[in-house]
This record gives sequence, C-alpha cells and structure tokens, in this order.
Amino acid sequence: QEVVNPDYYTLPLGKARVVIEGTDVTVVGWGGQVNVLQKAVERAERELGVSCELIDLRTIMPWDQETLEASVRKTGRLIVSHEENVTGGFGAEICSTLAETCFLSLQSPPKRVCGYDTPFPLAHEKYYLPSEAKVFEAIRNSVQF
Repeated sequence: QEVVNPDYYTLPLGKARVVIEGTDVTVVGWGGQVNVLQKAVERAERELGVSCELIDLRTIMPWDQETLEASVRKTGRLIVSHEENVTGGFGAEICSTLAETCFLSLQSPPKRVCGYDTPFPLAHEKYYLPSEAKVFEAIRNSVQF
C-alpha cells in the first residue's frame, strides 16, 4: 500500500515513475497492478537474486516511451502487466514499440502478463487477474531465456 498525499497535487501526463531501480529486468504496469508487480519484483530479488526495475506508467495516453526505452536498453528484458485481456490490451502496444526501438538491446522476447482472453464473472476475478506468482514466473523465464 502507498500513502496518498492529502494535499492538492498534480501528476504530469505522459511521465512514468521509476518505483524501484534495477539492472536485470524492466517490469512495467499501471494502476492497481503496480502493487502486485512490486511484490513479484521483491520476491524475484529475494529468491532469484534478480534486480528488477519497476516502472509505474501512470498514464497510457500519452505514455512515457522515453523512460521505458532507457530502462529496456539498460536491462535487456521487458515484462508488461495489466488487468485487461492479453489480446488488444495496451501492453501489446508497449511491447511492439519497444521491440522496434530496442531490438538490439533485448536479451529475451518482451512478455505480457495479463488477463485471459475470455469473459469472466467477478466471483472468479482472483483467477483472471495477473497475480504475483504469474509475474514472478515471467521474471524467472525472462532471465533464463
């Protein structure tokens, strides 16, 4: 959980926030998914010794391509996670763009960890949404590629 500033403040559109700096894998998300990603990143550090750079995109239109490119060029790996379906989700745009602009820096294919391509009842939301375990497994697979 994050502490919310009770005072009035603004966030710049199109400017991502580096939550945790790292050197091995770039992990990107936004909204509520950032808390899930943080747990997975901390677990990867603890259990695998993998240093992940966690980036909170904050806005998807416009999105901060520059920050993500710099991170992917540094780490050589990219994992994008969001709560939408994998097909047609914004993670596909991020992966596609960064595969084009950072191709020679990539050490493994960009990976999306998203919801399934199926409708789901809210009662099964915990099975549908990307979990800490799914993101952790994606991190492990990325570094072992």
